[in-house]
Amino acid sequence: MTQSNSTSALAEEVFSKVPEVTVIFWIIKIAATTLGEIGGDAVTMSMGLGYLVGTGIFAVIFAAAVCVQILAKKFHPFIYWATIIATTTLGTTVADFADRSLGIGYAGGTALLLALLGASLGVWYWSEGTVAVETVRSPKTEMFYWVTIMFSQTLGTALGDWTADTEGLGFGGGIVFFGVLLAIVAGLYFFTKISRTALFWTAFVLTRPLGAVLGDFFDKPHAQGGLALSRYMGSGVLLVFIIACVLIFPHRPARRGH
Repeated sequence: MTQSNSTSALAEEVFSKVPEVTVIFWIIKIAATTLGEIGGDAVTMSMGLGYLVGTGIFAVIFAAAVCVQILAKKFHPFIYWATIIATTTLGTTVADFADRSLGIGYAGGTALLLALLGASLGVWYWSEGTVAVETVRSPKTEMFYWVTIMFSQTLGTALGDWTADTEGLGFGGGIVFFGVLLAIVAGLYFFTKISRTALFWTAFVLTRPLGAVLGDFFDKPHAQGGLALSRYMGSGVLLVFIIACVLIFPHRPARRGH
C-alpha cells in the first residue's frame, strides 16, 4: 500500500462517526434500550408528566444530542451512546403517546412505524446506494442514520408492548421470544452469507423490544408480572453499567469491510 493510500485509509477510519459492531456494542445497546424504557416511564409515569410532555422533553434532548454528534469531528463513544440513549427514551414516550393517548393501538402503531422505518431506509439507500453503518461519515449520512435509528427505536417499543400485552406473552415470554429471534439472527450471521447490513438492522430493531420487555419486567407491579423495582434506581444502575462498559472496553470507529 502506498503512503497516499495509507493516509487516505487512516483518515477514513479516523472520521468514522459510529462504532465498530462487536459483542460489547450489542450488550451496551440492550442496556441502553432497557434504560430508555425505564427512564422514559420514570418521566412520564413516576413523575406524572404524561406522554406528551415527556415526548417534548426527550425530543429536545434528542435534537441536542444529534447536533453534538454530527458536529463532532471524530467518533466519541460517550457522545454516541448518549445519543442512542436519547433515541431510546424518546422512542418510548413517542410509542406510548401514539399507542395510548392517540388511541392508535399497538398493532396500528407498529404498522405505522414499520412503514416509516422502511421509508427511511429506502430514501437513504436511494440517495447513497447503501445503508451500511460503516459508510456513516458525512453529516448527510449521519442524518439518515439517526432518523432511521429513531424510527427503529420507536418501532421496537411498540412491538415489545404489543407482544407482551396484547398477544399475551407477558414480560417473561416476551424476553424469551425476542431473545430467540436475536439468537436466530446471530446464527444467520455466523453460518450464512446473508447481507450483513440487513442482519445488522434486523438485530438493531429486535434489541429494542427486548429492552422494552426487560424494562417493563423490572419496573411493573407484581400484579402485572413485574418485579416492581424503582424506576429511578433501575435507571441509575443501568446508566452506571453503560458508563463502565464505555470506560473499560475499547471502542473503535467502524471501518469498511468490518
